[in-house]
Amino acid sequence: MANIKSAKKRIITSQKRAERNKAIKSRVKTYIKKVDAAVAAGDKAAAEAALPVAVSEIYKAATKGIFHKNTAARKVSRITKAVNTLA
Repeated sequence: MANIKSAKKRIITSQKRAERNKAIKSRVKTYIKKVDAAVAAGDKAAAEAALPVAVSEIYKAATKGIFHKNTAARKVSRITKAVNTLA
């Protein structure tokens, strides 16, 4: 355990950040899974309804620094492409 006050503070703040980042990543994964499940079921209406919500969450995570902007763009591209392939 750290002895210096600033080191103790850094430990606490890094734990808070890690929890926040984990929660946001989990939220993004949940929305992506909803889109993927709709695509797998072949439900175009549900997939199109879930897509904008998922895209919004992904870009929010990118603006907060959870994902790099290119990673966010790649994730959005993949789920959009999956929805667009439905007939």
